[in-house]
Amino acid sequence: MRNINLRYVDETYDDNGVLQTYSVHYPETFNFAYDVVDDIAVNDPERRAMVWCNPEGEEHVFTFADMKKWSDKTANFLKGQGLGKGDFVMVILRRHYQFWFTALALAKLGCVMVPATFMLKEHDLEYRLNGASIKAIITTSVGDIANIVESTLDKYDCPTVEKLMLVNGAGGGLTPLDDNGAPVSDELVGSKLSGEAGICAATADREGWVDFNAGVRAASDSFEAIETLAADPMLMYFSSGTSGNPKMVLHDSGYAIGHLMTAKHWHNVRPDGIHFTIADTGWGKAVWGKFYGQWLMEACVFTYDFDRYHAAEILNLIKKYQITTLCCPPTMYRLMMQEDFEQFDLSSLEYSTTAGEALNPDIFNWWKEVTGLTIFEGFGQTETPLTIGNLTNTTPRPGSMGKPVPLFHTEIHREDGTRCEVGQTGEICIRMPEVPAGIMMEYYRNPEKTADAIYDGWYHTGDTAWCDEDGYYWYVGRNDDVIKSSGYRIGPFEIESVMLEHEAVRECAVTGVPDPVRGKAVKATVVLADGWKASDELTKELQKWVKKQTAPYKYPRIIDYVDELPRTVNGKIRRVAIRQNDEKKNIDGLV
Repeated sequence: MRNINLRYVDETYDDNGVLQTYSVHYPETFNFAYDVVDDIAVNDPERRAMVWCNPEGEEHVFTFADMKKWSDKTANFLKGQGLGKGDFVMVILRRHYQFWFTALALAKLGCVMVPATFMLKEHDLEYRLNGASIKAIITTSVGDIANIVESTLDKYDCPTVEKLMLVNGAGGGLTPLDDNGAPVSDELVGSKLSGEAGICAATADREGWVDFNAGVRAASDSFEAIETLAADPMLMYFSSGTSGNPKMVLHDSGYAIGHLMTAKHWHNVRPDGIHFTIADTGWGKAVWGKFYGQWLMEACVFTYDFDRYHAAEILNLIKKYQITTLCCPPTMYRLMMQEDFEQFDLSSLEYSTTAGEALNPDIFNWWKEVTGLTIFEGFGQTETPLTIGNLTNTTPRPGSMGKPVPLFHTEIHREDGTRCEVGQTGEICIRMPEVPAGIMMEYYRNPEKTADAIYDGWYHTGDTAWCDEDGYYWYVGRNDDVIKSSGYRIGPFEIESVMLEHEAVRECAVTGVPDPVRGKAVKATVVLADGWKASDELTKELQKWVKKQTAPYKYPRIIDYVDELPRTVNGKIRRVAIRQNDEKKNIDGLV
């Protein structure tokens, strides 16, 4: 280990090892691929960078030297396809190892990587392709996304798209299985998925597409570095809100450095361990937990290229691969609660974290009971790295997302811009430093939205919280999620937490619905636990339960029972989808 991270930070600790001050710095020419990954590859070539596997039984261990070799080959291949500095490239690669080759290669070329989920449909793609002037699409052969891309280009005019590149995804957890869970053919097992020659050997023959794997294998592994600047655009995500088209969140290379805080002081990764963040590469959480910060710490990441989350499967992987640090959304922890924990060996786990949703105290307490580990919650956005968190050597409070990290100056503000008092709900705001490492450059091609978020020297997150007397922040919800009823501001999370303590409730999402008297009424969408059935009597019981546990005005006046909640591919509850569905059903008349 070479302590590369210390090149970029100044930090101090108190006597208990709690981080006190923290600042970052990096040269004008900083490039994560060259200055971190290639540096490790040259000086510590056998250090593990990633352990990758899939449900079909294929497994690869990539060293940093491997990552340099394959990213150099990928960069040469992409350069040969006409890609260069400033080009925007959409990448839809699920959890395939080719994502990491591509991400590094695009950074070396000075291109802007635009990750996207495989769940997109034609309308979604058209907006993204034209909104960002995408020049090339690199996508997986697994699933329907290649068909969706072709259908989009046939249906819509997308004049900037010049190249389509297809990656044979080698199963991706979608290989047909028999009744015993085994692949239906011996030709679809283990290394055969990538071909006898190994990495990137499985071909993809499709008219109109360039075979990515074949092109990369044929390319030279000698790449001549291209000069780039840290201030150049490097990465862009589409971030959906509750109304209007998704915003294009543009980041420079300072974003990579910003995630050193994420990995070192929140995930608590160490160079001789192996970190597992459960996230698809189409979402920002993947680079939070499977890329930038972890490799700045010279740590190994674990990637499981699966299709659907099964708690027992994940728990078995922890033992098999001796995972030491884990991060996943609260929903995934909750699904683990339904398993028989006595059959799993989690003794390798040393540290647990969560983000994406507020952590309910029941999950916090249960995980501590069954593993002996505390779950350290953190908070950030597509626009930022970790901004609030329970950092290493601190004492979390169940339900609190922690304290502001010392990389940023964070406050909770009223609508008039003044600072909230203790206990008062307001918007989380971050003072914009001269060089805001990790905070977005802008909402690309949308100066109005950028001005709505960054003004008067502050970045306005759009998330609301309150702060207790000891400086802990407690999440309330998105500005759009907060329910304003009869003059009260009601956060969905606090009601959800109460309802989840009732034995009949397995999952719950709280939203607001129009009410002619109150403005908005509280609605709870509930997935029942096994053995319970929906009834008027149960609805009344749950309403009384909430009234007893919290202020009576917060109780759900409507309870809707469903088989499952709408979620993103990473498991986050999509309250916006519930609200949109309510609008379609004209739920106003039910209130």
